[in-house]
Amino acid sequence: MKILAHINWFFATLLIFTSLVIMIVLYPILPRPYARKFSAWFVRITLFFSTNIKGKEDPAAQMYLINHQSDLDIGILETISKKDLSWVAKKELFDVPFFGLAMSLPEDIPIERQSKTSLLRLLKNAKDRLNKGRVITMFPEGTRSSNGKMLPFKNGAKVVADKYLLKVQPIVLIQTAKYYNIKKFFYSPGTVDVVFMDSFIADPNDENWLKELREKMQKVYDDELANNPSHR
Repeated sequence: MKILAHINWFFATLLIFTSLVIMIVLYPILPRPYARKFSAWFVRITLFFSTNIKGKEDPAAQMYLINHQSDLDIGILETISKKDLSWVAKKELFDVPFFGLAMSLPEDIPIERQSKTSLLRLLKNAKDRLNKGRVITMFPEGTRSSNGKMLPFKNGAKVVADKYLLKVQPIVLIQTAKYYNIKKFFYSPGTVDVVFMDSFIADPNDENWLKELREKMQKVYDDELANNPSHR
């Protein structure tokens, strides 16, 4: 079974890479965000995974904060949301040949950790994307966590949300690493549960809202695992 899962992972990774090629080719042809949406649906259809959505996407949301477990996460959000998402990601990813092009073409936002000037650029870029009607979309953990425990949230999300008093909607993805895990070279098709939590307006006077949000999102995650036998 492990060998089959490794073979599945190889073909899944090849299809994900192919989807990036498709997006790059289509980007000059289709208006944003349709090139990325098309490539995301290509992955979803060819990898035979589906989604089960709980809650509703807030049409007025200006920022999405999402837990991060797998390389499937971006594709999942792109297929369940009709909005033009502007992803915030580590600057190092923009420097990776080919992959960086797939991020820079749709004007995703790079952020450099431990850099005050990068934070200023983040605010400037976020304002530009918001003015274009896009939704700032972030993994506040800053990296993947596949053990079911969310990492501490980075402060960049709070800085942007507080600065522009954004309407924030948290989104919890359940066990996406169970289906695609790059560290274990594992892929298996399945149904990913997605929970849209209630949105709220960021409050600059509340120093703890991001920390408390992590706790709320973790509780939603834990409750889904405890109450849904398919996750066991």
